[in-house]
Amino acid sequence: MKSGVSIRVDRAKSVLDALKTIGNRDVLVGIPAETSARNDASIGNAAIGYINENGSPARNIPARPHLQPGVKSVQDKTLPMLKQAALLTLDKNMSGAERMLNQAGATAADGVKRFITASDFVPLAESTLAARARRGGKGALAELESRAAGNAPDNSNARPLIDTGQYRRAITYIVRDKNAKS
Repeated sequence: MKSGVSIRVDRAKSVLDALKTIGNRDVLVGIPAETSARNDASIGNAAIGYINENGSPARNIPARPHLQPGVKSVQDKTLPMLKQAALLTLDKNMSGAERMLNQAGATAADGVKRFITASDFVPLAESTLAARARRGGKGALAELESRAAGNAPDNSNARPLIDTGQYRRAITYIVRDKNAKS
């Protein structure tokens, strides 16, 4: 008995090859080590980000997660882009797929930057505010004065993760092959 199904073109291999191609790409958001250096600190932006993301009990720095939550905050925008990249790969439109991966990366990096600006993190310690004020930070001085007047700590004058803006500006993305060394 015949099934009535006939195969006209077997695209299984090309579909598998396309899926393997897109599956071997990563979109990474953060701070690449090669662009991490700072003039005003002994450690780079990548280390600053890691410490702030996870905290450092030894240095009395609370965790202020921002990378992962920032990427998740725009997931509703990036997932359709990643899906479109997969569909373009199936259509053998590799430049279009790469363009969508880059668009998803840029959207995710922007999401992290917005998350840093908008989040209500654990307020800065008075010692941190004092150090910022000594460097001329007006927001830090205003926050110290507000606390001295008996007001509760507040992030409106001196925001955690935002001092000079170098760290936030350093957040970017890369699209690369999985397991690449750079």
